[in-house]
Amino acid sequence: MKKKKIIPFLAVAALLLAAANRNPVIVYGSVATAITQTWTEAESQIQTVVNDVVFPVVDMILAILLFVKIGTAYFDYRKHGQLELTAPCILFACLIFTLTAPLYIWTIV
Repeated sequence: MKKKKIIPFLAVAALLLAAANRNPVIVYGSVATAITQTWTEAESQIQTVVNDVVFPVVDMILAILLFVKIGTAYFDYRKHGQLELTAPCILFACLIFTLTAPLYIWTIV
């Protein structure tokens, strides 16, 4: 019974010992240079994906939320007689921000 418990322990110990004896990776140059070089190579692809996929998806989600919130505000007005426009105004401002973001976001980044 003891042998069955010792064998997995020895296997794990052997794997840890093998992993510990590996040669460390030596990196030449600075990390900032590598990140800058990677960004300059992939910048146009990232911009295309963000402008054509990410912003339209965010815009669609915000537009749907805006219409839902306007609808719920209307029904709350009909029920209680009080019109609350804070949330629809915030969603509208966010929608305007994301609709115009592709025009100026890349000059900031």
